[in-house]
Parts: sequence; structure tokens; C-alpha cells
Amino acid sequence: MIVQLNRTDNHRTSTPTATELPLGGRARNTAQPVIAMFGYPGRIAGLEAQLPAGWSIRAPRDLDDVHPGEIVLYTHAAVRDVRMARAVLPRNVQIVAVVADDAPAELVAGVLTAGADTCVRGGHPAILASHLVACRRRQLVDRWAGLETAV
Repeated sequence: MIVQLNRTDNHRTSTPTATELPLGGRARNTAQPVIAMFGYPGRIAGLEAQLPAGWSIRAPRDLDDVHPGEIVLYTHAAVRDVRMARAVLPRNVQIVAVVADDAPAELVAGVLTAGADTCVRGGHPAILASHLVACRRRQLVDRWAGLETAV
């Protein structure tokens, strides 16, 4: 019920839940977010319906097929996968690790220590979507912060 109340088809940048908020008076980013998903797609069934309009999910061949600015999603995260991704991907690629509901704390700590930006237990579509939106916002803030320091 809460998810439905918070969900909106109004995707203007002035709304509090907008994912393309203009930062520092600059024009909004027009690039549509892409999630590069590694793992079993059934694990995130229903995610697309919870994502904002314009977002897409794709299954890259390997880490070399991930583009800068995408959000990498591991549907069944392992420490070695996250460590490898963080070692080879650009820093502006956010990594989201989904682990089982009953995953031991050591696994959660391990994927976060290995470089995941977010670790989600269970992967409920609405909760996972909210974490992905938060990752997108961090990407945008980091991008604009980098531009301001370069000026």
C-alpha cells in the first residue's frame, strides 16, 4: 500500500521523488538510467514495474560490456564478484548487491567491504528500486561535484 501511495507517473524534476533533480541550477541530466544486471533475472522479478519511467535493465556479456554511468546489479552477490567489479569498473559505476534474506552478516559486510555501494537483503522489488534510485541520485551528485571542482 505504501509503495502505491508513493508511486507517481509524474516525473517532473521539481517533485520530491524525482530522480533527475537539477543540481546547483544546472539543466537536468537527459540520459536515461541503465541497470546492468548480472545473475538470475527471476530473482528481481517485478523490478521494472517499480522503477521510474525511462529506466531500463540489460544483461551485459561481462564486466567489459558495462558502460560508465550504469548501475551494476548482482542478483546473487558474492564477495569475489563485487571485488572484481570494483577493481575493473570506473568509480562512477554504482554497484548494488542483492543477497538472500537469511544471508549471514559476514556476507553483507564482505560485499560492502569489497566495494558494493549498497547491499539489499531479499531483493523485494519496491525496496530494491528505492535503493537503485538512491544510487542514481548519488551518481548525479558525484558528477556535478566533479564538474564544480574542475571549474
